[in-house]
Amino acid sequence: MQPTPTSRQILAIPGRITLRQIRVTHGAAVALDGVSATIPAGQVTVLAGANGSGKSTLLGVLAGIQPWQAGERRVGTAGRIALVLQRSAAPDTLPLTVLETVSMGRWAHRGLWRPLSGADRDIIATSIEAVGLTGLERRSLGELSGGQRQRALVAQGLAQRAEVLLLDEPAAGLDREALLLIDRAIRAEAERGVAVVSASHDPEVIRRADRVIRLEAGRVVADQNGDAGQA
Repeated sequence: MQPTPTSRQILAIPGRITLRQIRVTHGAAVALDGVSATIPAGQVTVLAGANGSGKSTLLGVLAGIQPWQAGERRVGTAGRIALVLQRSAAPDTLPLTVLETVSMGRWAHRGLWRPLSGADRDIIATSIEAVGLTGLERRSLGELSGGQRQRALVAQGLAQRAEVLLLDEPAAGLDREALLLIDRAIRAEAERGVAVVSASHDPEVIRRADRVIRLEAGRVVADQNGDAGQA
């Protein structure tokens, strides 16, 4: 049985996440092997690598939902974390509208049963506008194109107003218009001080990053500035 993270392993560092020698195994398979990285606020960091390199596992460790067997994860004292999954993680038949989907992003602040405030509704509307879905609020997720559906999930992440925004393959299967809209939205989050991390093997996403952490077979093989970080 895999041990879960303990309080001893989670220490406070303001405004970022730091990993030290993280090791994750799935049975006999090693998913992450001695991974160390620091995620700064105010930048877009991309976890790059081929399928099976450990990107999604590392994203899960950053989110605090993936148990690890060795190492430390240090999180900021005000570290609310939003995780945006791929659109395939939500069934097409899920009976939710765009508005309902994005409104769920406010549950962490309001709770499931408390009514939304005016400020909540403003944040929801702003998040929908940021990804170009204004006018589609009453559409169900099943009626949307793949790109629109992914944008709705990103808007849900934006609505959380988290200090850390994590995205798992946000550009997978998207056209250039959707890619640019998502890129603009997460870039705006970084500019307001959010630590943004995106797991991707898409060359365009990697090119637009401030920082790129490259993984191979569960190890970090490069940690460098991206094109945006060199500008």
